[in-house]
Amino acid sequence: MSPTSQKTRSNPISAAMRPVNSLVERFIPSALVFAIVLTVVVAIMALVLTGANPVEVVQGWGDGLSGLLSFMTQMALILLLGHTLANTRPVRRLLSFLGGVPRGPIQAYVFVFVVAAVASLITWGLGLVVGALLAKETAAQLKAKGIRLHFPMLVAAAFSGFVVWHMGYSGSGPLTAATEGSFLAEQLGRTIPVSETTFSLWNILAAIATVIVVGAALSLVAPRGDDKIVELEIDARDGEADYDDDVVTPADRLDASRVLTLLVGLALVAYLAIHFGSGGTLTLDIVNWSFLALIFLLVRNPFELIALIKNAASNVGDILLQFPLYAGIMGIMTATGLITVLSDFFVNISTPQTFGVLALLSAGLVNFFVPSGGGQFAVQGPIMLDAATRLDVDPAVAIMAVSYGDQWTNMIQPFWALPLLAIAGLKMRDILGYTMVTLIASGLVFAATMLIVGAG
Repeated sequence: MSPTSQKTRSNPISAAMRPVNSLVERFIPSALVFAIVLTVVVAIMALVLTGANPVEVVQGWGDGLSGLLSFMTQMALILLLGHTLANTRPVRRLLSFLGGVPRGPIQAYVFVFVVAAVASLITWGLGLVVGALLAKETAAQLKAKGIRLHFPMLVAAAFSGFVVWHMGYSGSGPLTAATEGSFLAEQLGRTIPVSETTFSLWNILAAIATVIVVGAALSLVAPRGDDKIVELEIDARDGEADYDDDVVTPADRLDASRVLTLLVGLALVAYLAIHFGSGGTLTLDIVNWSFLALIFLLVRNPFELIALIKNAASNVGDILLQFPLYAGIMGIMTATGLITVLSDFFVNISTPQTFGVLALLSAGLVNFFVPSGGGQFAVQGPIMLDAATRLDVDPAVAIMAVSYGDQWTNMIQPFWALPLLAIAGLKMRDILGYTMVTLIASGLVFAATMLIVGAG
């Protein structure tokens, strides 16, 4: 990307955020370092607060490392399949069409946010990629029409759509609680269907309210008049990749055949229909198989699918590396009894009415150290569920409070912004002034929701 800029008066909010931008750039380390530091912190807490000896801490950590292998695979697949789906030809062509919908800068910022939010509610991996691609497409099409807009603001709007992901179809916390044999279901002694969490009326209304409030906030802080404008060059859009290889041998003809991918896609659709028709529920696996079915139906042949998967695979490395560390943290807390100590503290400062808000705030804080929603539920979910049980709070409230807190502070935590920023060609400091606005606006909705549900 080669942006051009006009040096004029900047947006006051962006100017006010410069110290925060500098702090993020200079002092926030990688998510892997966060995971390592958190492991050390939890180990020290176990030694100090539980009376466990170093051997017990190390043994609990080592025994726990393999505790989330199945969950880790499910999370990696969600990101892999979401990225792959966003780059299929039909989806890319849809994004090209959508990029021409906005007629002006304010419309563009709000429109890109809403589309990214809808995509994130479908699956978080799709939302991140769709947001970045749509931002580039929209910026290029408006530039071609002679309409100037601030590209960092557009990318910030795209990332802001991610603030609702845990309220949607791929929310790892609610889906884990709904999955038989998961660590959350084992702790509760039962599963919690998504009808009580993701598809509860109060969560649906909260998601709608969040989109409305954040969209309005973004429109209010968008650059106007002589504010600084950084544009995207028109040639910065990614061309549609050519995934067709030479067809020479009979094996090549199989790899170029539409029939094979179509067959698998239809088989997956048939399985999903049988699953739901026989009373099956939504789980992490079912979410992944539904997106896999879409991918097999949308790609033209195995050649294209293999190329798309290779392109998407580079994005799952962090999950595969960090989740064993999160599992080790959970192992320390369980083996030493630290989980009970932390749960006792939370019970002592909470009431049934304030539990949801306090859980939301604590989850927002923990998200800085465990930026993966799935990893955060591994670390914090058991604590909050135990506290909720002891306070006689509906476990669905605990699950959604942690979900809200996780998605909330993603707006100022750079981990999940990195794939989107890489596609857009920007840095976190370029968008942080605007995503801070999203943090404030969405936080008001999330806190109000938890207060209302707690009072009920």
